Amino acid sequence: MGTVVVDVMLKPEILDPQGQAVAGALPRLGFSGFTDVRQGKRFVLTTPGEVTPQDLAAAREAAVTLLSNPVMEDVVSVRVLADPEVEH
Repeated sequence: MGTVVVDVMLKPEILDPQGQAVAGALPRLGFSGFTDVRQGKRFVLTTPGEVTPQDLAAAREAAVTLLSNPVMEDVVSVRVLADPEVEH
């Protein structure tokens, strides 16, 4: 099986209330040194075999037409996951 990962983030000019809530909680929980938090979305797409260039192209198209809202979000990466065990 192959795996493609799509990461989507809110555009910088869009307010991120969840990110702000996490940013406020971090210092209260003893995590200092962070100045901002932005929350995003990750989609993991699985193919039946190795990821082909056609699969990657289809994932890129799906990322901009279905997985993200282009008015509010940017697709920041579409990539083949080399070792799924490392990132899960």
